[in-house]
Amino acid sequence: MIADAVLLNDWHPVARSTDLAEAAVVPARLLGEDLVLWRVHGKAMAWQDLCVHRGSRLSLGRLDGDLLQCAYHGWTYNELGECVRFPAHPDQKPPSKARVVTYACREAYGLIWACLGTPGDVPAFDEWEDGAFRKVACGPYRYRASGTRAIENFLDVAHLPVLHGGTLGDPAHAEIGEYQVREDGDGIEARDVEVWQPDPDGTGVGKSVSYTYRVVRPMTAYLAKDTDEGRLAIFASVCPVSELESVAWFWLAMNYGEEVEEGDLVAFQDRITRQDIAVVESQRPERLPLDLQAELHLRSDRVAVAYRRWLRRLGVTFGTA
Repeated sequence: MIADAVLLNDWHPVARSTDLAEAAVVPARLLGEDLVLWRVHGKAMAWQDLCVHRGSRLSLGRLDGDLLQCAYHGWTYNELGECVRFPAHPDQKPPSKARVVTYACREAYGLIWACLGTPGDVPAFDEWEDGAFRKVACGPYRYRASGTRAIENFLDVAHLPVLHGGTLGDPAHAEIGEYQVREDGDGIEARDVEVWQPDPDGTGVGKSVSYTYRVVRPMTAYLAKDTDEGRLAIFASVCPVSELESVAWFWLAMNYGEEVEEGDLVAFQDRITRQDIAVVESQRPERLPLDLQAELHLRSDRVAVAYRRWLRRLGVTFGTA
């Protein structure tokens, strides 16, 4: 188990709810730990993917009613992780130590969240309960990079006119104006970040956009683009699979553009994110440097600088340098 208490005690998305059907047994990985996901009585479960008998993966097993059975020797576990049956010795009662390591698991926003430590609340997504917003799931997006690099990329405004020229910015007008960042115990927020975007949302209509960025957890961030037409919000949470591998889950929330097909919105976000992934995977050092002297920074990097400073103050070590 890793030593990073901050990330151990946080919630991380590991699958979509729709990926875990009632009879499914699904593998996942979080913070270097292999997990098995399954359902019992409709409730999602997240366990260490390890049978206590011979160390085989429980994710290779199957459900036997409301029990999970290992594929190797058939050791069978109840929803508490207790072994209740040895097929080779059906009359023998399993000892109390024959039990799987179980983790906290919860469903929210159409995602399955797991915590390897002692969790608080799942990160808030304000637009989720607002009926004025259409919600569209995007991803998962896999990065061969640390989750911290992926989140910092999500927060980076200065790359929009360059990497995403023609959609999220105009290379001929790459200037980023002044904006301020607020840091407190709940995270980071930047408001009134003004950008002109030829196509900010997949509608194909150029708009002047005012961004709000928030970081609410080390691996969960939010942005809102406000225009004359309405608001497009993106809730992004990154699962740190390992120190140098991560998976991002996005939700778009839009209160305009009803005429745009959901598939077109997803395709637009896929295109933007593929451009980001290529660059993020190329970054060196691979772990995000928290020493502000390790890389150079400009005024337009204020959100990223605040994010690095905040991670260091929290004591995040996984995926950082």
